[in-house]
Amino acid sequence: MRILACLLTLLSFPLAAQNLMSAEEFDAYTKGKTLFYGNSGQAYGAEIYHENRRVEWSFLDGECKSGAWYESNGLICFTYENNPTPQCWSFIKGPNGLIARFENRPDTTELYEAKEGDQEMLCLGPKVGV
Repeated sequence: MRILACLLTLLSFPLAAQNLMSAEEFDAYTKGKTLFYGNSGQAYGAEIYHENRRVEWSFLDGECKSGAWYESNGLICFTYENNPTPQCWSFIKGPNGLIARFENRPDTTELYEAKEGDQEMLCLGPKVGV
C-alpha cells in the first residue's frame, strides 16, 4: 500500500517540471531563430528571438509586438510593448522541438514548436489613418 501511495504522489507531479529549460538553455536554443508555434494542430503564432533577450511576437496576423524575456523562478517570462504584465511560460525540449506551457493559466494554453521558420515573419507596421 505504501508503494502505491508513493507512486501516486510521484505521478501527481508534472514530469515536465523535472526537465524545464534554464534561461541559458532557452537562450542558446532560440537566439537568432524565428520559431513558429502551434496549438491543437493549428497555427498559433511566431516569435523572433534576437540578441540580448529581445523578441518580436506575432499571432500571424501581420501585427508584431516587440518585447523582452527574462528568467523568474525557473520560468521564462515575456513582457511586450503593449503589455508590461509578465507572461510566464515553462519550456521543455521535446523530441520535435519546444513545448511551452503558459504558467499564468497552465490549464489554458500549451504550445508546441511547429517549425523553425525558413521565411521571415510578416510584420506590416503600424496602422495609419482614421
